[in-house]
Amino acid sequence: MNELIGSVWWLAVSLGILVSFHEFGHYWVARRCGVRVLRFSIGFGKPLWSRIGRDGTEYAVAALPLGGYVKMLDEREGPVAPEAMHLAFNRKSVWQRMAIVAAGPVANLVLCVALLWGMFVIGRPDFVPAIGHVEGIAASAGLQAGDTVLAVDSRETPTWTEAEMALIPAALDRRDVEVRVRTPAGDDATRRLRLSQLPATIDELRAVEAIGLAPRHRVIPARIGKLVEGLPAAGVLQPGDVVTAIDGRPVHSWEDVPPLVESLGRSGASGMVEVQRAGERLAFPMEPVRHRDAEGERWMLGAGPAPVTPAEPDAVLRYGPLEAVPAAVRETAHQAHELVAMLGRAFSGRVDVRNTVAGPITIARAANAYASHGTAWYLSMLAMLSLSLAILNLLPIPILDGGHLLYYLIELIKGRPVSERAMAAGQFVGLAIIVGLMGLAFYNDIVNNLVR
Repeated sequence: MNELIGSVWWLAVSLGILVSFHEFGHYWVARRCGVRVLRFSIGFGKPLWSRIGRDGTEYAVAALPLGGYVKMLDEREGPVAPEAMHLAFNRKSVWQRMAIVAAGPVANLVLCVALLWGMFVIGRPDFVPAIGHVEGIAASAGLQAGDTVLAVDSRETPTWTEAEMALIPAALDRRDVEVRVRTPAGDDATRRLRLSQLPATIDELRAVEAIGLAPRHRVIPARIGKLVEGLPAAGVLQPGDVVTAIDGRPVHSWEDVPPLVESLGRSGASGMVEVQRAGERLAFPMEPVRHRDAEGERWMLGAGPAPVTPAEPDAVLRYGPLEAVPAAVRETAHQAHELVAMLGRAFSGRVDVRNTVAGPITIARAANAYASHGTAWYLSMLAMLSLSLAILNLLPIPILDGGHLLYYLIELIKGRPVSERAMAAGQFVGLAIIVGLMGLAFYNDIVNNLVR
């Protein structure tokens, strides 16, 4: 119940901030262009609160919070008194109308930069990009447990989140990348991850796992916590022992244990299990046996990992107030590029649309989760939403700001406005597209949050 209340609250706060800035962009530029604004509404439907400002604009908060609008004086929407004609939106030059329409997405872009600046100044707690476990493509590239990722291609990775955000797009595009690391010995080295060898289909949400990488802070230590009576480890190993090697092959984490036990079991021979116990290194001969448990029948020694507590952040992504300005601009440009690229992947079918089009339930849960991690994390999430809103509104779909900009561009080229008939047809098509996207978003919400 607490999660539900928190999700609803943070969804309302997030949408309120984003919509307010977006509509304020339209409002502010419209006023500067001499257009009379009749209503500034956050939300749709019946107003829950409203008042008339000194400028004659009605400011309102409506019942349906999924958006907002700025209503301007316009001859196409109602009669306009002759003495107020010069205040009508449709009487302004095409350049002024384009500026007014573009101001909403631009306001969201500016807000994105401001939010990222705030995130950098506050400092976002994170984890050192240290590798804890490798297999598959990552192991083939020469990456090892204990390496610290310094950069992926030209993008520096001061935290694990930055490393993930650099690796995921490359994995989705099956693009080979250069990974610069610092080894446990303190040497810098460059490894080439051949992501072109990834399978044709991977789970986009587990792209880093598909590469064969696991960060140190998510790795389960190879510390024994429980023993199963009647199996080889019982009476030999003890809770608290740390497994360091099996049959001569080193163990860095618990993820290494099952495949090594499986390999030893298939060999049909016994092997030495080396452990660290109270400062001593001990070795015991053991032979795995076939045993069935909740995960099925497999080779086992009969030892399980000790329970672990979640790791505490050991790194902070932070800049000084002046350094944070260009950093926020760069990050906005980078995220915009990645969002546009993700849209391209979705339209081309290279990624599952279930993971690219999010509905209100997903956004609400994400907002609540990010807010629970602190102000900086919430600001980073809000910045991404603001940028997404800007890019979405710039798509050349009638009804959206980008559709209106397309009409005005055609007007500039032709020298006259688009006909009302063509505009009405475009609005119908745009409405159908928006309804379809909303339906997809709600469907994804149901599948991702209620069915999976």
